Amino acid sequence: MPQQIRLKDHEKDARLVRNRVVVGAVAVVLLVCVLIARLYYLQVIQYDYHSTLSENNRVHVQPIPPTRGLIFDRNGVVVADNRPSFSLVMTRERAGNAGKWQEVLDVIVEVLQLTADDRALFEKRMKQGRRPFEPVPILFELTEEQIARIAVNQFRLPGVEVAAQLVRHYPQGAHFAHSVGYVGRINEKELKTLDTVNYSGTHHIGKTGIERFYEDELHGQVGYEEVETNARGRVLRVLKRTDPKPGKDIVLSLDIKLQEAAEQALGGRRGALVALDPRTGEVLAMVSQPSFDPNLFVTGISFKAYAELRDSIDRPLFNRVLRGLYPPGSTIKPAVAIAGLDSGVVTASSRVFDPGYYQLPNYDHKYRNWNRYGDGWVDLDVAIMRSNDTYFYDLAHKMGIDRLSTYMNKFGIGQKVALDMFEESPGLMPSREWKRATRRQAWFPGETLILGIGQGYMQATPLQLAQATALIANKGVWNRPHLAKTIEGQPPVDDNPMENIVLRDKSDWAKVTHGMEQVMHGARGTARKAAIGSPYRIAGKSGTAQVVAIKQGEKYDRNKLQERHRDHALFVAFAPADDPKIVVSVMVENGESGSGVAAPVVRQVMDAWLLDENGRLKPEFAPATVAQESAP
Repeated sequence: MPQQIRLKDHEKDARLVRNRVVVGAVAVVLLVCVLIARLYYLQVIQYDYHSTLSENNRVHVQPIPPTRGLIFDRNGVVVADNRPSFSLVMTRERAGNAGKWQEVLDVIVEVLQLTADDRALFEKRMKQGRRPFEPVPILFELTEEQIARIAVNQFRLPGVEVAAQLVRHYPQGAHFAHSVGYVGRINEKELKTLDTVNYSGTHHIGKTGIERFYEDELHGQVGYEEVETNARGRVLRVLKRTDPKPGKDIVLSLDIKLQEAAEQALGGRRGALVALDPRTGEVLAMVSQPSFDPNLFVTGISFKAYAELRDSIDRPLFNRVLRGLYPPGSTIKPAVAIAGLDSGVVTASSRVFDPGYYQLPNYDHKYRNWNRYGDGWVDLDVAIMRSNDTYFYDLAHKMGIDRLSTYMNKFGIGQKVALDMFEESPGLMPSREWKRATRRQAWFPGETLILGIGQGYMQATPLQLAQATALIANKGVWNRPHLAKTIEGQPPVDDNPMENIVLRDKSDWAKVTHGMEQVMHGARGTARKAAIGSPYRIAGKSGTAQVVAIKQGEKYDRNKLQERHRDHALFVAFAPADDPKIVVSVMVENGESGSGVAAPVVRQVMDAWLLDENGRLKPEFAPATVAQESAP
């Protein structure tokens, strides 16, 4: 039986199509309405929000770090400048999604063939506190090969750029490492105290010396520029710019020629030397040996190089001038003599018999003089010339610890004396109260005696000894030692001046000065050999500081001691004696003889400052009568 043929219902199909068209049209209209509503919501209702967001993505405010001020010596020689250098910088926000920047660091290490230690250092720098979208330097002083490698692999390094910047440089190397100091990268601790706005874009800060003390003056004021960027963060144009204010230039009172002469005079021995102008307090030379190259610290010193400096037995990083604490030895005797005269305990003609030792009443202990045979009857002049311990034992005993401590404080012993050297140690001038507070013991008479010859608990820095000597040269007028001669043309201001030492009899200064002259020029002076042939008069005083104690009655035997256990050699002096223009303090570690080792160093430094090429006094240092006679 044949199958029935089903006829197509065109009306039904047309009706179905019409329904589908209507449903589709309604869906399209609804979607268009939703789209229009969404566009209206975004472009009208949230216009302010999205326009601001877009503008923030398009326009960025970038800090412009100021140029750090330059540092010169007194003759205009540059001792700290800025030189261009290429650095690798990375902006974390432009490196990709969260965690992507760490993958970029891996690529950098691979491309530049660096070590795992470098990778760890890069990550540490990236995690330091910073402003959003602020580029962080991760590698300094790129070579041409490294720059080329970065350029070839730029497509693999989003957010990474090679940037040119000025980096601190010290052309004189180790000469001024302990005075000028150095700059280094800002660490987390410093970030908490710095002005985050003014230090935007700045990655280095003064760490030691002048660089740290005058950080505010040297740094300057940050500038800004508004830049337009594309979607990838690349700068398209600068919209607005506010120039930074460069840091102030500083001229130091240091003289590089005198500095070199002082280093040469020390001859590579461990020690310290400081030279002052007593009339102004200007530091003319400041040497701490051994020294180091401060350029190593600017862009980050390697772990190995730092360990070598830190662990060296010679301690090159230690500033002996400001932080080295030593018993002043006999160099303190002129100040003790001034104290004795002014307090009325002795007069210039008072005499003490020296049999080679001193004994307190009712005590058997003998306090030995360095000359075990004794000097016989000794007055003030001879006591200073011969550095007679017995005389100063007696003087200290008569004064007592209270008066002695008070007078030594006036000379700067036991307190900071510098104007612009924050690293300075205050040293120690003991007293009854100090011993009771620190040792919980009473003060003993014998401790006063040894203070009279600069031993015992007393400790001073070479700078403090220089200042105490400058006060004698300057007849009690305080001029605090300072390294900065001018800051942008203006001399530094002492906001906390020290009180001058005013004696009841001003002639006491001359009496002590005469004794110090006899040290150098007297027939029995302890340092007369160092003054032979000098065209000017020198007033000086030698000293020896014990490193290890020796038993009662035992003689000092250098052959029984290790080299580093031998006595330190000290010497202080000023010249010309009648019109002082320079004060020098020298400490030679384990040098043993102040008059034999340290005094010649002082003489060489004074000659370098006072004499011309022909060995004559320079016109500016010659007495007025001589200068007039030599004038045409």
